[in-house]
Amino acid sequence: MESNHRILLAEDEPKLGQIVQEELTREGYQTDVAYDGLVAEKLFKEHQYSLVLLDVNLPYKNGLALCKEFREAKKHIPIIMLTSLGEINDKLDAFNLGADDYIVKPFHFNELFARIKVFLKRSDPGAEPSDKLNISNLEIDLLNKTVVRGDTNINLTAKEFALLALLAKSKGKVISKQDILEKVWGLSFDTGTNTIEVYISFLRNKVDKPFDTKLIHTKPGFGYFVKEL
Repeated sequence: MESNHRILLAEDEPKLGQIVQEELTREGYQTDVAYDGLVAEKLFKEHQYSLVLLDVNLPYKNGLALCKEFREAKKHIPIIMLTSLGEINDKLDAFNLGADDYIVKPFHFNELFARIKVFLKRSDPGAEPSDKLNISNLEIDLLNKTVVRGDTNINLTAKEFALLALLAKSKGKVISKQDILEKVWGLSFDTGTNTIEVYISFLRNKVDKPFDTKLIHTKPGFGYFVKEL
């Protein structure tokens, strides 16, 4: 079994760390092991990881401090704590600092692998999901619901933003009117009105008209797409 996923394992017990690394490798995951917090911190900054396994009691910098730091640096990376501390307050501390899961030692490898697979399935393979979409000089912030083109802030209504985000997420692929109706307006049927055409016109006036390069395009009979041509 081969995988494009790379895992960071921070574990202060060398023997256990080696066993877990061997089992992860057998499952097809490329795994880097750090036996103290400072090495884990260094590896995290140097490589792109799909998931992190963190022991709490690490020398020099403990797992909870690393969890907080890693979560602030990469909001979407799955972090699973591996620890002998099983009290509810210990778990709450970890979750409050950004941990996604908490496995108490000793654990079964089947349980660990099952949880790893769940978290990796939720994220895009080998890539950090982003809160921002960029096309040419257009930036769409999905978290803060803002749109900027060049140095210009563009004010959109909620429906205009939803329509633009949908088109941008398709990465240049044509989106049909029916898909737009379903995903932006929640309608499973064509109302026969020209609502979509009107909103496309609104977007073009705000996003394209003031700029030389046009990004919003129509493919007659098929739908719409956003791309720099």
